[in-house]
Amino acid sequence: MSLGIQNKILKGYPEWAGEMASRYLGKSAHQFILHGNIRDKVKVGSKSSPRFLSMNEFLSDELFASRDAVLMYNRATGLGFDSYGTRQNFLRTVESFDKVSQTAFHKNLPVDPVRVATIVENFIMLRLAEGKSIALILDYAETIIPAGEAGMTGGEDRSMLVFLQKWAQDPIFAAGDLTIVLMAENRGDLNKAVVQHPYVASVEVPRPGEEDRLAYIDAFTNENRPFRSIARGINRKTLAKLTSGLTFTSLEGLLSMADEHKSPLGKTEIMKFKKERLEAESHELIEFLPTDRSLDDVAGHDQVKHHLRGTAEAISRGKTDILPMGYLVCGPVGTGKTFLVSCFAGDVGIPMVRLKNFRSQWQGVTESNLEHILGLLKALAPVAVMIDEADAYLGDRSQGGDSGVSARVFSQIASFMSDTRNRGRIIWFLMTARPDLMPVDLKRQGRAEEHLVLFHPDNPEELSKLFELMLQRHGIRLSDDQLMQLKTLLPEKLSGADMEAVITRALFLAHQKGKKVSEEIIREALDDFRPPEYPEEIELQTLAAVMEATSKSMLPKKYREVSTKDLRRRYEELKSGV
Repeated sequence: MSLGIQNKILKGYPEWAGEMASRYLGKSAHQFILHGNIRDKVKVGSKSSPRFLSMNEFLSDELFASRDAVLMYNRATGLGFDSYGTRQNFLRTVESFDKVSQTAFHKNLPVDPVRVATIVENFIMLRLAEGKSIALILDYAETIIPAGEAGMTGGEDRSMLVFLQKWAQDPIFAAGDLTIVLMAENRGDLNKAVVQHPYVASVEVPRPGEEDRLAYIDAFTNENRPFRSIARGINRKTLAKLTSGLTFTSLEGLLSMADEHKSPLGKTEIMKFKKERLEAESHELIEFLPTDRSLDDVAGHDQVKHHLRGTAEAISRGKTDILPMGYLVCGPVGTGKTFLVSCFAGDVGIPMVRLKNFRSQWQGVTESNLEHILGLLKALAPVAVMIDEADAYLGDRSQGGDSGVSARVFSQIASFMSDTRNRGRIIWFLMTARPDLMPVDLKRQGRAEEHLVLFHPDNPEELSKLFELMLQRHGIRLSDDQLMQLKTLLPEKLSGADMEAVITRALFLAHQKGKKVSEEIIREALDDFRPPEYPEEIELQTLAAVMEATSKSMLPKKYREVSTKDLRRRYEELKSGV
């Protein structure tokens, strides 16, 4: 790669291409792993006249256009070449190889990777000796050097592993004008011996940012396809903002759908398409939370709601520098932690996603899934991320018994959470009833630094308000007198989850009787309900939350003046007995 190419990159090529050029020209690497959004289009050219090319077009026709030869390989189609001249040159070289090795590869080029690597290596050595410049692109590299321990892989995979490790540090290859590119969407799908090799550089291709999406929207629309026929009620910049996380390919699908059906897109259609597309692309590893509720639907927890409303207001004003990196939301079971954060999704004005189980029993798949998720979160930013049962979901550094997978996963998540570039752009909500089981690494400042604590209603007023809101949520309408009568029947210790169970039972009873829900049916459900008894476990979870609180104002009055020493003593007593 010449200096002229590097200057060209700085003018009209993406940043990741400039990173490759810098690493190559600095002689720190000639073998690269290109991962991330590699199946998408690549934007090149000036702001006024951008072009959008496939990755293979960009690499062979743009980035490596000045090379004497560009070779491409994948297991399905075998070897490919940037030109007829390169192919003929390659075949002549292989014919000479055949005479020595008594093979006939020039008549029928092999497809299997080991034979291909053998003849490609011979070609590269000869051309470098002549002072030629070469690029070799190995696509779907995960099918050539899949993740796995060396002793568990097949002979072919081990042979390719040797080839690539040798090529990465071969002095002749390093001294010549040679670039080798391994392409895989997720680095976790590749053998770690190559990923961690000191002479192999990893370069991530990100999903397009807002400015690039706007350029694509501008390029898509023209006189025959005006913007007003594509979107309604929003301008181009808003459309670019709403489509965060989408690739150029997905964005084209969205715009083409509107153009084909002559149905301009509104915000609802855009968000529906985005939700479906990104959930599918994540292999259902993330889930977009609905935003049809708000914190007004949450009864009690006034201090917590006040804080979260302040967070939403800061986000709307762009004051991301004053926001915490994340929140630890804790409290005993039944206090509505998940519901609270789900309702916040309606107030915050940015997407909120829930992370689902990304762990797998298969070697390398867990790390690959996590890499894909984290890349998607970066592209979606600004975004809020909710993790239920975080103490079990995230694990810790010391977990064993799985060849170090859990420890690596924990380290990767912890590192991502503490990246200050994401402050106010990726906001974490870690929910747990047992914050004491979570590693300090995740609860410290710079990660889930603000600890929000939720407790069961501790007075009749809170209990009555919660009951009234739950009835409204289920569309149950009663007179003021009926409501007053039912409130007098509420047990003193009734959690939000218990109350939800009572109302669900009332709905079921009404269905059985073929009637509407009435005061009488709710009274019957209340009389019949026996809440599960685990007082010591609830007290343990409550004390764990109290000790985690980072703000005294969020604590019930009875805990504000209790000494930490007394709290700890009672907590230890309960812990030893539960």
